[in-house]
Amino acid sequence: MRPTAALPTLLALTLAAAGTLTACGTGSGSDPDTIKVSFKQSTDNSIKVMDTYLADIKKQFEKANPGKKVEFVPIKAPDSEYYTKLQQMLRSPKTAPDLVYEDTFLINSDITSGYLEPLDRYLAKWQDWNQFIDTAKEAAKGEDGKTYGIPDGTDTRGLWFSKDIFKKAGLPTDWQPKTWNDVLDAARTIKQKAPDVIPLNVYTGKPVGEAATMQTFEMLLYGTDGTGTSDGTSDPLYDKSAKKWVAGSQAFKDSLAFVETVYKEKLGPDVSDALDPNVMTRVRGEWLPQGKLAIALDGSWLPQDWLPGSGHEWPEWSDELGLAAMPTQNGRAPGKVSMSGGWTWSIPAKAGNPDLAFEFIKTMQTKANAQKWYVANSGIAVRQDVADDPAYVDAQPGIKFFTDLVASTHYRPAYPAYPKVSTAVQEAMEGVTTGDMSVDEAAKGYDEELKSATDDQVIEK
Repeated sequence: MRPTAALPTLLALTLAAAGTLTACGTGSGSDPDTIKVSFKQSTDNSIKVMDTYLADIKKQFEKANPGKKVEFVPIKAPDSEYYTKLQQMLRSPKTAPDLVYEDTFLINSDITSGYLEPLDRYLAKWQDWNQFIDTAKEAAKGEDGKTYGIPDGTDTRGLWFSKDIFKKAGLPTDWQPKTWNDVLDAARTIKQKAPDVIPLNVYTGKPVGEAATMQTFEMLLYGTDGTGTSDGTSDPLYDKSAKKWVAGSQAFKDSLAFVETVYKEKLGPDVSDALDPNVMTRVRGEWLPQGKLAIALDGSWLPQDWLPGSGHEWPEWSDELGLAAMPTQNGRAPGKVSMSGGWTWSIPAKAGNPDLAFEFIKTMQTKANAQKWYVANSGIAVRQDVADDPAYVDAQPGIKFFTDLVASTHYRPAYPAYPKVSTAVQEAMEGVTTGDMSVDEAAKGYDEELKSATDDQVIEK
């Protein structure tokens, strides 16, 4: 296992950073005519998709609202650090912005902590809210039934693969694996026939945070042959009828075993690279474009890094990369699996200018601006009027493929304990990745962490 001594250091740095923010007076409310908007800025300096989009919205907003100003408070950090820094800012009116970018997996935790303001009073008067699809609306709801965020798109996940590497390895360029073994066997063939490339990347361990849990582990878990998987009848992570989290089941162990196999057989990147917090940036900006990676289990948003002006322009990507659905464990119906999440714009409970902040949301979420964002961000539309627009469907290669996966997708159990559960999953994954733990040992450790994280609200399956 990686040493945990770095965690107190990170926390200390985070608190110090928050103290600096407080001293500088970055909180909202000091100027009733200025709203402060905080968002996750890419750690790759060449990727400015969000920055460019928000700059355009700022111009529109300030033109439509004379005398009003928008100030951005970007947070440049890997996902796990972003969440920590954001929560620290939300705790005080001195540091809380007027508008924040919330990952749907964390929103219920922030709702329970009292960090976010319910938006129902605004939504009742906003006609555009009727255009948002119901599943997206649910992702931003608290257990109290109130809505705490406006979704700006969703996503799905699948397998990206290099047609050139597949050709060299004698594999079909229209590859569509039917089982997990098909994926592993393709990686084994690539290792043998093209030893100079990384056969398969699956995110793992605590350094990449939720990417390991959602983009790898849950993509496996929700496709297992165990309880509640592909057929959608019940959930292999959280039992809704019992209102309890599921302990390390056989499905859990099978998913861990897949990760173990990837790294034990050296089908993935070097463990040191896999546990690098910036590995996601390397996958998108280096390994795939430079032909160093054969198969990537990853998200629908990757092309945003390859568009003109991105710094990693790769106009040929749609010719050079193939797309395949992630199969279920043994081909069980519907034969493929995906996970969906997304982000929302939320107003902090301690925001100084909430009314003005919602006006900014309304500017962002016109049909035209929402469509512009979905295309720029390689996102999946959550507005029905955009999803029905042929201009959106035809705007970029891959949009139809990833949109079609919505029919086979699953959503994380977005309950307040989920972030802690996710961390326990990452620890188990890291244990089998490094070889420090067997699958059984990692599953046992997960059970112990799960009981602690959920106040023993655990069920055995």
